[in-house]
Amino acid sequence: MLPRRSFRAMTAPLKGRKWDALVIGAGHNGLIAATYLARAGLSVAVLERRHLIGGAAVTEELIPGFKFSRCSYLQSLLRPSIIKELELKRHGLKLLKPMASSFTPCLDGRYLLLGSNGEQDYLEISKFSKRDADAYPRYENKLQKFYKFMDFLLDTPTPETFHGDTSYIDRLRNNKQKSIFWARCLFNVLTLGQKDMVDLMDFLLSPTTKVLNRWFEADVLKATLAGDASIGSMASIHMPGSGYVLLHHVIGETDGDRNIWSHVEGGMGSVSLAISKAANEAGVHIATNAEVSELMIDDSGIVNGVFLADGTQVHSTVVLSNATPYKTFMELVPQNVLPDDFVRTIKYSDYSSGTTKINVAVDKLPQFQCFKMHHLEVGPHHTATIHIGCESMEEIVSACQDALNGFSSRRPIMEMTIPSSLDKTISPPGKHVIGLFTQYTPYRPSDGCWEDPKYREAYAQRCFSLIDQYASGFSSSIIGYDMLTPPDLEREFGLTGGNIFHGAMGLDSLFLMRPVKGWSGYRTPVRGLYMCGSGSHPGGGVMGAPGRNAAQVVLRDVRRSSH
Repeated sequence: MLPRRSFRAMTAPLKGRKWDALVIGAGHNGLIAATYLARAGLSVAVLERRHLIGGAAVTEELIPGFKFSRCSYLQSLLRPSIIKELELKRHGLKLLKPMASSFTPCLDGRYLLLGSNGEQDYLEISKFSKRDADAYPRYENKLQKFYKFMDFLLDTPTPETFHGDTSYIDRLRNNKQKSIFWARCLFNVLTLGQKDMVDLMDFLLSPTTKVLNRWFEADVLKATLAGDASIGSMASIHMPGSGYVLLHHVIGETDGDRNIWSHVEGGMGSVSLAISKAANEAGVHIATNAEVSELMIDDSGIVNGVFLADGTQVHSTVVLSNATPYKTFMELVPQNVLPDDFVRTIKYSDYSSGTTKINVAVDKLPQFQCFKMHHLEVGPHHTATIHIGCESMEEIVSACQDALNGFSSRRPIMEMTIPSSLDKTISPPGKHVIGLFTQYTPYRPSDGCWEDPKYREAYAQRCFSLIDQYASGFSSSIIGYDMLTPPDLEREFGLTGGNIFHGAMGLDSLFLMRPVKGWSGYRTPVRGLYMCGSGSHPGGGVMGAPGRNAAQVVLRDVRRSSH
């Protein structure tokens, strides 16, 4: 934390003027929204609680010489329209494609390596099932058909109805916009065709296990694919609707190539840095160490700005919150301002998460027993997402059930990434940075407490020991590590419940239901207050769509009020 004098110096430029718009939180969505607003001619300030920008898309040097993507760790979901419109590549964004997309080692000495090319995928899957090798291209083609429809939904604000007193002209405009949305939706449905549309609905509504059992027979292939459906969730892959989370994680792209998860040179903080450069170029003022303590709302229920933690008042009639819905409405909005039913819905929404992120510095690359290499250089599997403890879907179900019973998983499932296998800027020569996205860990375990150093250490060692089973000597290569449990994610990054998506991504919490039924269009019951974070449509991940969509709605309202 900066000294008080520096804190006041950084917030001083915020005072003495009325901003056209304020953004709470300098995560990627907040920065994106701010940039679009500033490009449209508005004066915009972004207020960040921490000492650095980026929210969960951040790079931090926690061990000297080792730079960790501390929370989010791979890039695929950031919308191509945002990369292009904000010229993020000109501002330094550099994506590093892996040599393979997925690597699943097995204890029996076999492995599954996917994503090199179609011919190689066929040979890899054939090791486990010739039938699956034939089915896999058809599965991929089916997903490709879903992408265009999903792109339309992701890049478009929801067709939400206006609330409160509005003029006849406003209602007419709103009805026109909704009609355009549903007409475009119908066009996309017709383009997809009835059979594929039914298949899409089946995919969205079904349990992941049902979807994958219908397509494949080999346990290791099904488990590898099912891993995407469990990311950041406390829901079992047996649960209806879990198929959507699977689809959510395969709709991204890198430089036009679908379902490719890239490393980012310099870590995920480079995504936020590139956006901040675009924001600065557009004239956005970004203030760090500027924690918002409460919204200023006048007697008529209209936003008038915010109070900072040091007592500073910053004025604006438009405020966008990149914080979670719970943080925004339960902590920042004064009491007795919001409707009771709205507060109840926000309070009892699902913010549970089973995620613990462990960032590890090691003195050598892990060497997997099943993938023998005659040299110690980087292999294609090192650049891929490595699935540990995912040899069958039942292993994933069992790990989840432990957490639902109140215990940290006895045999955690993990996504291991080694960004330094491609990025030489984040670790000393010969040494490496490893990210472990582990599940499942309840927020309040019944067999211990995350504040207890021994309990924390026991879980970390459990994860390291499991990796040792696949890559002997891994534990002995560890120089140091940083661990973020669900309470840590909440405290450090403001992620309510530790949920990386700002709220569960079940079908009851998406589209017109996100974050609250009737309020999916980024507007809120407080006039002038908008949501622009992952808790709003279309949801979580380093996607940027909520920020871009929210900016469109704000600009529409600003233009309407100025006429």
